[in-house]
Amino acid sequence: MKTSPFQKCLTWVYENFKRNTAKMLIWTGTAGWGLSSLAQVGAVLFNPKISKEQKGFLVPQEILDACVNIGSFFIITQSAKKIISKMASTGKIAPQKVRDFLNKNKDLYGDKVGKLSLDLDKVLVNNSKFPTDSYYTYKNYVTTIGTVGASVLSSNIVTPIIRNAFASDMQKKYLNNRPQTSSGMKV
Repeated sequence: MKTSPFQKCLTWVYENFKRNTAKMLIWTGTAGWGLSSLAQVGAVLFNPKISKEQKGFLVPQEILDACVNIGSFFIITQSAKKIISKMASTGKIAPQKVRDFLNKNKDLYGDKVGKLSLDLDKVLVNNSKFPTDSYYTYKNYVTTIGTVGASVLSSNIVTPIIRNAFASDMQKKYLNNRPQTSSGMKV
């Protein structure tokens, strides 16, 4: 039986993101911001009701908005994911089964727990008694929740503040550079 392109796509998504839902959220969120920004620029660019002069201002502003939207979303969510993932992989935050394992093996991991020198992902390879399912489920859960929180922070608080500051500067420059009429008023 031949596999459809859609099924191949679903299989690829599953294989690449099954243990890292946060990574999928970041990449799909970034792609979503990119596509919506492209649509916004296109809507301004191809709207016959918007004058050429207005397009000269609006298109660069929409492109700048897109850069701010995409950049702040990606940087904030990726940073949050990395920090939370690192906290989980060092044992700084961990489910009870993992804590119990680390406490039983204090001779190997005791002074390393919560420090950058411990990487529980590497412990998995070297110890068959490590509670792998609990660890990965927990790590995936906390990084996903952290990424969702970071995306809300980025999209609803940080991005509008940065975008409005840039838009205000662009508007001032645009208004100051407009040609003046013979009476001294700007057009």
